[in-house]
Amino acid sequence: MTYKECLDYIRSDYYRIRGKEKVGILKMLLTTAMEEGFRFLFWFRLSNCDNLFLGGVSRILYRIIGSDLRISIQRSTKIGYGFKIAHGGPIVINASAIIGDNVDIYQYTTIGSSFFHAAQIGNNVYIGPSVCIVEDVKIGDGSTIGAGSVIVKDVEEGCTVAGNPAKVISHKMPGRLVRCCWNREWNKYNNESTNICYSSCI
Repeated sequence: MTYKECLDYIRSDYYRIRGKEKVGILKMLLTTAMEEGFRFLFWFRLSNCDNLFLGGVSRILYRIIGSDLRISIQRSTKIGYGFKIAHGGPIVINASAIIGDNVDIYQYTTIGSSFFHAAQIGNNVYIGPSVCIVEDVKIGDGSTIGAGSVIVKDVEEGCTVAGNPAKVISHKMPGRLVRCCWNREWNKYNNESTNICYSSCI
């Protein structure tokens, strides 16, 4: 991934916590001192840069910060735009997981797999604290997963689930807890198809 392509991802992550679309790299770098989750994501995104020097330095910092914050996300993990780590770690995400755009994830959450075939998370999904998502389930767009839930089967689009094992408790206001959604039309360098943002994303 080029440096400019990495910037689009970093800008999208920054937008999720600050609500500002137009921002420079220095401002985002300074924000890493105050926001633990964004600090990890900043270097996680740059660790995939194809620039030999910048990518190399970023990979070192990404590993150090991940260890310090107890966030375990492999560089190869497919994570969309506007990823938000709300309160730092510990967080564990299997490298085979696929995560969509505008996903919120909170502390003590695990997205795991014993067979390297982890979950597929849709767009505009809220994953509360202490959630465990097991194996290759599919989490639909706009769904909300309550704190402490254990997900062992697919979660349909636009619903709220909670419990162990998780059960549907509501179909009202899909994506209501996901704020400041990034839109792919705002990308400067990655001209990919536009993602869908629910009207509740403000």
